[in-house]
Amino acid sequence: MIEERAYWLAWSQIPGIGPILLKRVQQHFGTLGEAWTASERALAQVEGLGVRLANVIIETRSRLDPEAFLEKHLQTNPHFWTPSDRDYPRLLLEIPSPPPVLYYRGQTDSLENQGVTPLIGIVGTRFPTAHGRRWTRKIGTVLAKHGFTVVSGMAMGIDSEAHRACLEAGGRTLAVLGTGLDIIYPPNHRQLYEEIQQQGLLLSEYPAATKPNKGNFPARNRIIAGLSRAILVMEAPEKSGALITAQYANDFCRDVYTLPNSPDVEEARGCLRLIHGGAEMIIQENELLEMLGAIPKLDAGKQLSLFEPAQTTPILDLAPEYVTVLGAIATQPTSFDLVVQNTGLPAGEISGILLQLELLGLVSQLPGMRYQRKD
Repeated sequence: MIEERAYWLAWSQIPGIGPILLKRVQQHFGTLGEAWTASERALAQVEGLGVRLANVIIETRSRLDPEAFLEKHLQTNPHFWTPSDRDYPRLLLEIPSPPPVLYYRGQTDSLENQGVTPLIGIVGTRFPTAHGRRWTRKIGTVLAKHGFTVVSGMAMGIDSEAHRACLEAGGRTLAVLGTGLDIIYPPNHRQLYEEIQQQGLLLSEYPAATKPNKGNFPARNRIIAGLSRAILVMEAPEKSGALITAQYANDFCRDVYTLPNSPDVEEARGCLRLIHGGAEMIIQENELLEMLGAIPKLDAGKQLSLFEPAQTTPILDLAPEYVTVLGAIATQPTSFDLVVQNTGLPAGEISGILLQLELLGLVSQLPGMRYQRKD
């Protein structure tokens, strides 16, 4: 029997099938192995796919053998996870567009992958002020010393300051790249790349030999946001990729924090926009640690279901649709959008069911349209 990860890899090669659509395919058929043999008519029934893409799938799979392709791919890309692998990062399973293939180099950590060790993203401009650099190093150091793993993108400026501060403090850091893992970008970060590989982890959704491309970096930012329990924007002008990461964080129901500064400082105007939009201000390290420490801890022993609602035993005599909604809500905060995606029920119906489940004492509503199951 062909292993499921071979199908994830094969599906990632089909033109026009991105992470969001692939997630729908997996939800529709249950496994990508099942979807690989589906008829054109069955494929066309997947939301957003249609007849044209169904034909592309049929044509591609006629010349692509998943098992043989996996074997060949491993020769140049030996280390990667797919959502079917147990070590695939747990928090990425919550987002609408989890990478079908996630390549890695360095030191893996199962507690990070399970979401037990909290990952905090630090992002910002490539051209920070001295104030931005100083605070980034200060925050990166204190997070490392208190057991947080720092996630960033290994770009110039804020990213590299965050990585270096964490490494110098003896902590772990993850770098999410917008290239293949065999390409160091920017090239002058070779030493930083090697230090991260030795003390942390390098990640990318792009296979070996993928060169820098302008479109890769916004996509990379969604992975930084998805991996992180919170995003810290240290300094960002009004047109900054860091604001894209912050937007992804909001979409994924992650907390966003930012460093305030004067409106006269161009590099800080994006941060002021974030504060105006509801982001928390970073005033003191200890206050930030208290806020980050209040993030609910995840259960190491519980493995998240990838794309299907978790099964639950009804505590009361609940209607089937109530059981479905309750099963889609985890003991950690779950966004309303994720409940809709995982149940397939209309949003209006889900809202009414959630209200009744709250009244029954089975779930609680949290800020930001998030819900949490009560033990």
